[in-house]
Amino acid sequence: MPRPMITLVAIVFPLHGGDVRAPSAVFDQIFEVFLLLGTAVGVVVVAYTMYHALKYRDDGSGTDPYADKVERPEMGELPTGGSGGRKVFYSFSISAIIVVSLIAWTYSQLLYIEQGPDPAQEEALEIDVEGYRFGWDFIYPNGHTTNTLYVPQDRVVRLRVTSTDVFHNFGIPAVRVKTDAVPGQYTSAWFTANETGTYTAKCYELCGSGHSLMTAEVVVLSQDEYGDWYNGTAGQSEGQAANGTATESASLGTPPAGTAPAATAGGVGA
Repeated sequence: MPRPMITLVAIVFPLHGGDVRAPSAVFDQIFEVFLLLGTAVGVVVVAYTMYHALKYRDDGSGTDPYADKVERPEMGELPTGGSGGRKVFYSFSISAIIVVSLIAWTYSQLLYIEQGPDPAQEEALEIDVEGYRFGWDFIYPNGHTTNTLYVPQDRVVRLRVTSTDVFHNFGIPAVRVKTDAVPGQYTSAWFTANETGTYTAKCYELCGSGHSLMTAEVVVLSQDEYGDWYNGTAGQSEGQAANGTATESASLGTPPAGTAPAATAGGVGA
């Protein structure tokens, strides 16, 4: 590919660098790129069509606007163009470059969503999530279990999700994260919440009569507020796992006061 085209592709389709981007930001960028290109293609096609429709319209004079521009082919004769096929070649080449570049860039973005940021660069908070009919338990590294997911702002959160009974699907629409909860197995997901507030986690797998009620609050706190909350949770539990009715959660170790455990590799599983 010529160097100017490579530069153009790099500008239009920038690859992610070392900075951690939230999944919601990645999906928003994919949407914006597709919207921009789709709008540009639509404008070009409509403008080209309208130009020729107006240029060669019937003006009511009864004359053929094509008479002095092309030769009419005889019966059985293949028509010939005046450009020698250059327009078709250029159109096909440019379209192919755009489509292939768009596919490659989109794949790189989805691969980033799947794998997550480099664990060596980030200090991630790891939380176990256990689904049951009809609720969610969130188990923290210090053993604290709660029905509400508390996470710090602007920090990578890695979830290990499983189920204690039937198939569920854990998802938080506000941060664009979703993964299956499979009995006897763990899937992984990650997200970064950029704004404080209270959001809702839902089950996206039909799991019984209480499926529509299987929700949980997700509270995003500032770094300092989360540190204060986490330091005060030692020895406290309020979820189903605390009552001994859920399967045993894998231990992730206890982090130093006010800090999150070291990150491990893993992306969004299905």
